[in-house]
Amino acid sequence: MIIYNVTVNIDESIHDEWLIWIKEHIPKVLGTGKFEKATLSKILVEEDLGGMSYSIQYRSYSREALDAYYKEDAEKLRNDSLKKFADKMLAFRTELQIVDEYTVNFK
Repeated sequence: MIIYNVTVNIDESIHDEWLIWIKEHIPKVLGTGKFEKATLSKILVEEDLGGMSYSIQYRSYSREALDAYYKEDAEKLRNDSLKKFADKMLAFRTELQIVDEYTVNFK
């Protein structure tokens, strides 16, 4: 499984509008059928850039599914955010490969 992570820094002047928008955008990304789930997290470390930062982690079904997303869907969905928020947000994307997962078992 590959995690497609999008980290976004949002200018405070559009924060509330962006937060509403991203909660509508994430289901559109999931609707491509390339991801099994997504997690929206606020980054708690203060940025030198100012503004507020978030991480959206999309769990892809496979490397092939993520590659298909890039080929078939990514450009259109990225352009949606650029048209709406232009220079008021900065986003960068990373891919993470899960090596192992651990859980606590209390008995």
